[in-house]
Amino acid sequence: MKKIALLTVLLALSGCVQVDDYREVVKTPAPAGLAGYWQSEGPQSEMVSPEAIATLVVTPAGDTLDCRQWQRVIALPGKLMMRSEDWYNVTHRREVYSLEREGETLEYAGMTMKRVARPTQECADFLQKNPLETQ
Repeated sequence: MKKIALLTVLLALSGCVQVDDYREVVKTPAPAGLAGYWQSEGPQSEMVSPEAIATLVVTPAGDTLDCRQWQRVIALPGKLMMRSEDWYNVTHRREVYSLEREGETLEYAGMTMKRVARPTQECADFLQKNPLETQ
């Protein structure tokens, strides 16, 4: 029992964000300037290939879509969460990624993204077939 309590304290002090149940994550509306489409620019070390593209869709209500493509499209719906004045995207797989925006640049999941006018066609096709909740 003492080991569990100690581990909990260490995690809290380390700044780790853990999500045990996606359904219990409180969705937070997007702060000013975050809603829209963000796309990786150039090769990113976090991606499988230099040709891979990452797109993050953020709605004003706080719904998100993490869409990554290379040889196929992997799209993970999620929602924005704020904890201790820091912003995170939590995917339905309970993956937690920090978000830091500076002007038209977004640091997300170890990648640098720029604001774009629209998602890639593959991500747009996924959104058309699987609209975000926006509740």
